[in-house]
Amino acid sequence: MRVLIVDDEPLARTALEKILAARADVDRFDAACDAFEAEERLAHDTYDVMLLDISMPERTGLELLSRIQESQRPVPSVVLVTAYAQHAVAAFEKHAVDYVLKPFTSERVNQALEFASRRTASERAAKLIDLMPHLGAVQAKDTSKIAIKSDGRIVFIDLEDVVVVEADGNYVLLQKKTGSYLMRESITAVAQKLEHYGFLRIHRSVLVNSSFVEEIRPSATGEYQLRLKGGKEFTVTRTYKKNLRSLAKFWIGTGTLLGE
Repeated sequence: MRVLIVDDEPLARTALEKILAARADVDRFDAACDAFEAEERLAHDTYDVMLLDISMPERTGLELLSRIQESQRPVPSVVLVTAYAQHAVAAFEKHAVDYVLKPFTSERVNQALEFASRRTASERAAKLIDLMPHLGAVQAKDTSKIAIKSDGRIVFIDLEDVVVVEADGNYVLLQKKTGSYLMRESITAVAQKLEHYGFLRIHRSVLVNSSFVEEIRPSATGEYQLRLKGGKEFTVTRTYKKNLRSLAKFWIGTGTLLGE
């Protein structure tokens, strides 16, 4: 089996290459960092399976899939490997045979490879039916704005702009990249509402947006120091340090992410 990996994330490519290297039935695998390099490879080589990311700069995975289907070149079995499950229906419409969500496991990728090697129309339909309940849940949580009351108004805030949420007595302070909002709510209630949007609780009174985390450093006390983009730092208490595991999709290196 010949496999082409198409993903703009170096860590994702490395993880997939490791999985493919361990399979006895993979004769060869190549990797492309974007849709343009993938199209160039497909013009000169044939592949049985393509592990394709959807969200890539300039040209998406779905756009690449449309282009190669319109050409006269052989189209490999396509497995979408991405963090965005809401695109699954469009992917199946373009005849993708399976859909693997990031962060993925070796077991799930191997399952998809087995499925891709024996694709049939009926199996594709069954796979789409299996995915539908999950897609509904993901689409429901993808709304990126929240509404709060502020000075007698209802203000809509884009969660991507919220950096930190801190408890302040009976209130919480939502700190954006520029500006902040104070609302009457408990930090625990806010943590429950925002956990599916990439916010991590690192202290009994602090939530951080994981997309702004730049570095963590262990300390002799068993706690961690967490630094955000821009330089602001927080202490991650031992109670909440397990939440740091969700910061990275993949761990490259010896040992484990938190050294446990």
